[in-house]
Formats: sequence, structure tokens, C-alpha cells
Amino acid sequence: MRSHPGVGRFVTPLHERTLPAMEREIRKVVVLGANGAMGSGAAETFAAYGYTTVLLARDLAKAQQGLDRVKSMAKAEKIADLCSLGSYEADLENAVQDADIVFEAVSEDMTIKRPFFERVDKARKPGSIVATVSSGLSIREMCAGLSDDFQKNFLGLHLFNPPNVIVGTEVIPHGGTDPELTRWVIDFCQKKLGREIVECADLPAFAGNRVGFKVLNECAQLAEEHGPAYIDALLGPHTGRAMAPLATIDFVGWDVHKAIVDNVLANTKDEAHAAFAMPGYMSNLLGQGHMGNKTPAKGGFFRKVKDGKVTTLFVLDPKTCDYKPAAEVAPAPLDFVTEMQKLHRVGRYRQAMQVFLAASGWEADLMRKVILGYVSYGLNRVGEVVREPRDVDRIMGFGFNWAPPTVLTDLMGVGETIAAIEKADLPVPAVLTDHAAKGGGKLFREKFVDVGRFFVGS
Repeated sequence: MRSHPGVGRFVTPLHERTLPAMEREIRKVVVLGANGAMGSGAAETFAAYGYTTVLLARDLAKAQQGLDRVKSMAKAEKIADLCSLGSYEADLENAVQDADIVFEAVSEDMTIKRPFFERVDKARKPGSIVATVSSGLSIREMCAGLSDDFQKNFLGLHLFNPPNVIVGTEVIPHGGTDPELTRWVIDFCQKKLGREIVECADLPAFAGNRVGFKVLNECAQLAEEHGPAYIDALLGPHTGRAMAPLATIDFVGWDVHKAIVDNVLANTKDEAHAAFAMPGYMSNLLGQGHMGNKTPAKGGFFRKVKDGKVTTLFVLDPKTCDYKPAAEVAPAPLDFVTEMQKLHRVGRYRQAMQVFLAASGWEADLMRKVILGYVSYGLNRVGEVVREPRDVDRIMGFGFNWAPPTVLTDLMGVGETIAAIEKADLPVPAVLTDHAAKGGGKLFREKFVDVGRFFVGS
């Protein structure tokens, strides 16, 4: 069993267990921050599986907003029968005293989260589970100094947005989490909530966001020179993602993006450290209230302006911080991109990736640098953040809806992938060299998963 002293540890894989998980009965779940996207999504997930769920927010009006979102996500008014509402000031202590799970989804800020945990610690019943949906803050630091029972029963449970649709989930114990609790939570999430689970070490941004936001921020850096429309056209769904990278940042929110990349930049030092430096133009615009889709009037990389029945898409010019009509800055189609898209649409994924490898010109080199960088960086996290390549595959595939690194490797061929990574002057993961030394063969090991699902947007 591999461990990471001081930052987290892995539990025994499901197939290697010899002891049953602890017995627990879940009747009541309390969600803090229930009006937000993650809070309401988590509340919908718990309530949809039949658990009594209490939605707590700053005030009852905010909690009601959360319930409205729950009903909308579930497409059922009846789900409200399992939900009740409350405010932090009036109801938190009473709500958590008999809760079996307290799920925290307040703002991604340690100074905001800590006071909530201190209140929960004083009011909760012994043995109750406390989980944070944090997208990458230190789990250990969140519970430092709290009671022993709180620390033993505290872990990260990182859902991806929207949780009612995306089933990929990271479980992140810290060094003091009871290993039996971790085992139980993994079982519960898989069997009772239908989640696809990856266990991660307690390191900044965990696995999915560490790998995913490296790529997203790298694209944001490249947009300063090439423009957002060009980058999203070059690195769109044909490269194995449900949504183009800069459109993804707008969807997630620039504020969330900044919190994640700043955290990784400040607290890690790896081979791609510079890729986490948020571009200055983004910081400046964020300071002016540009946060992407959540601020439609200001926008992010893209902004939609409605005039009567006509909606016009505008695109950010990072050099001037002005917006221009998309029609004026639309890049000319690239032949190799068009060919990849055509091949993906008829299920010829391997041939599409051969086009990817063979294309010439600086545009193709740029695309390969980013995508091969994703494969290299993702698989180099094996042994540091996750146990095995399958873990990276599962969180990128089921959390981000991106083609997992080993899917891309299988389609290109392991030898060809290694050669392309070396040519791009990127570090070759030991996972690939070890696999090649053993004779190669398929790396992607998810049963009943058609790799075509990762190229459906092409």
C-alpha cells in the first residue's frame, strides 16, 4: 500500500480487500452552501437517491434558490419532499447534531471554510462524516486543530460540475482520516450514489484539476498571442474533449479558475510549473468583474449580446481587453483539423490520431505540444497523486469528459506516443516506457466504455 507521509494515503484497492467495510446507516445529510452550483448539485444527488437532505445557506431565500435548482436538475417537484431548508445563523447547529453526513460546499476559501468546520465540530454527533467538496485546497489544513473524532471522519469528496450529470468523483483522505472510513465512503459513493471513484493524495488540486487546469491555463496563456477563437478551434472536441478549453474556463468561472491555478502555482514545483501562472490580462479583467458565463453582461473569453431576437457572439482580444464580433475574428479552417473531425464523425479514431501525428506546420506543432503535454503531465502524476494510470484515466474521462491519456496513447500507439513526446521536448512518463518494454498492447482498461464517447463533439 503506497502512502504519502503528511499529505494523504491510499487505501487498499477494492479487489484486494480482506475485511468488510464498517457498518453505517445514512439517513440524513446536511449540505452547507446549498445555493451554489456544487452545493445544490450535491443536494440533488443525495436527495435523488432517497436521503433526507437539509439545504443550508446564508439565509432562507438563498436556501430556497438551492432547492429550486435541485428541483430543476431532478426535473421533479417531488424531490422537495426529501428536502428541508435553513440558514447558517439559525439552523446549523440543530441541523448537524443528528446528521450522518455533513457536506461542505461554501466558497473555495480556507478562511471562509474553517469557521464552518469549527461550528460543525462542536455540534456534530461523534462518528458522523464531514466531507468537503473543495476543488484542491489542503484537506489536512482544513481540519487541523479540530477534535480527533472530526479529523478521523473528515475527507475530501470532490464532485465535478454539474454533479447530477458528471459521475466522476475524487475521494481525498488526509493523513489522519480513518482508513476504514475512506473504504466505507468509496463503497457508499460507488454503490449508493452511482459515482465513478478515484482516490487521490492530499496534494494541491488533487488529480483531475491538477491535470485539467494545467491544460486550460496553458491554453489561456496561448490565447494572449493567438486569440481565444483560434485556440478553441485548434484544440476543440476533435482533440478529445466535450468542450473547447477556453469555453470550459468560461463555464467553470474565472474566479474558480484563478483559485485552482494560484493554489497549484504556490504549492507545487513540478515539470510544468510555469503553465499554472494565470495570464495578466485574465487577472486584470477578473478584477473588473469578468468571470465568464456567470457574469453574462461582462463575459469572459466570449460574451453573448442579445438585441431583440438576435444574439451576437463577441470574442475577447487579450491584447486590448476589448471584444470583437466572432464573425470578424473567426479563424480560417485548418485542413488537418477538418480531416480529424471528419474521421471522428465516422468512428475512425485511430486514423484521426495518425493525422494528428503527421500534420505539418507550426499550428500542428502547437496542437501537439498541448495535447502531448496533457498525456505526459497526466501520466507523470501516477505515483505522486494517484496510484495507477487507470486513476488518471477515470477522473479525466468521467470527471472532465476528456479522452483519457491512455486512450490517446492507444490510438496513436505507445511507441509513436513516446517518440512524439520526445520530439515535443516533453518528459516521457515511466508508465509509457515500462509499458513499451513489456511489449505494448492496450493501456485503457475500462470495460463497457466506447472510446468514441470522448470525440462526440467533433
